[in-house]
Amino acid sequence: MERHERIARAIQLSGKKKGEIASLCGVANSAVTQWITGESKSLRPENLYALAKATGFRAEWLAIGEGEEQEVSESNISSTAQPALSFRYPVISWVSAGAWSEAVEPYPAGISDRYEFSEYNSKGPAFWLEVKGDSMTSPVGTSIAQGSLILVDTEVEATPGKLVVAKLPDSNEATFKKLVSDGGRLYLKPLNPGYPTEVFDENCRIVGVVVQATQKFHY
Repeated sequence: MERHERIARAIQLSGKKKGEIASLCGVANSAVTQWITGESKSLRPENLYALAKATGFRAEWLAIGEGEEQEVSESNISSTAQPALSFRYPVISWVSAGAWSEAVEPYPAGISDRYEFSEYNSKGPAFWLEVKGDSMTSPVGTSIAQGSLILVDTEVEATPGKLVVAKLPDSNEATFKKLVSDGGRLYLKPLNPGYPTEVFDENCRIVGVVVQATQKFHY
């Protein structure tokens, strides 16, 4: 059995749709299609382990056809250290984030030519944004500097106190702020006290919740 045939079997028996597998692995639907058809001649280790976790099939069997197909019951084996999983998400523009909407294809072709990795396994389609400006830079407490990458999960529940990416009605770009509640109303508050707080009303839209921030150093 060829590798692509093993992958197709694993996905079929997992009962998950291609879109679910793509989301769990942090790749586009088209990538999963290429794994199944054999059009893709290589499979990154992080994608292989993510696929193994998503389907319940062993990574070794998926990759080279050796060993048991599926994980052996825990009662029959001793605990072993598992490799850290890594998920791949696109880095998109703030305009693309502002235009983000729920779709059958979460990562349409051409959405990005740059991808970054994270150990975070998203609940839904997720993407990276590069922070612009210093509105989220604070002299105390949480501070996210310009140039940092933030990972946005579009299916995490946005509740007061969380950092969110939102779309304001008077802009075609998304904005990055802290969602706060005061007097029964919601506001989008910058971490930098030098910037104004904005009212979050029915014309605003939450794109997703920020679940990770990393600082990129440019030399």
